Amino acid sequence: MERIAVFPGSFDPITLGHESIVKRALHVFDRIIVGIGHNSAKNYMFDIDQRKAWVDETFANESRVTCDVYEGLTVSFCKQVGARFILRGIRNTNDFEFERTIASMNHAMAPDIETVSVFPEPHVHAINSTVVRDILKHGGDVSAFVPSAIHIPAAR
Repeated sequence: MERIAVFPGSFDPITLGHESIVKRALHVFDRIIVGIGHNSAKNYMFDIDQRKAWVDETFANESRVTCDVYEGLTVSFCKQVGARFILRGIRNTNDFEFERTIASMNHAMAPDIETVSVFPEPHVHAINSTVVRDILKHGGDVSAFVPSAIHIPAAR
């Protein structure tokens, strides 16, 4: 049976940390679906089509990685696409506590879907989308924090 994982998130924008997690997880999974969750209550910096295009560009040379947009529960999306795993990244102890809670809730709703956590490579563990957006809002250059396929002009 094919080992399919969903890597859920907003990817607003995708970062080198996200890319690192996917690349490391390809050693474990046959296929990874980067699932961009859509939450109409959130205000995103980049629209969903742009975020999907960036993920597609980032993994254009990796046939085992695809990207899809979904609404609702991640476990429901996993069932829809035939994924038995949820891939999550952990950078620090705060992430661990948050992810442990989410994994427990997901397991309660869908005991047949396992959460697998992966650490990003050490040189990118501090990068996150919130900080990247903040740098952009203040006119900074984020090219050192996002995949090379992504070109984001600084906000003015």
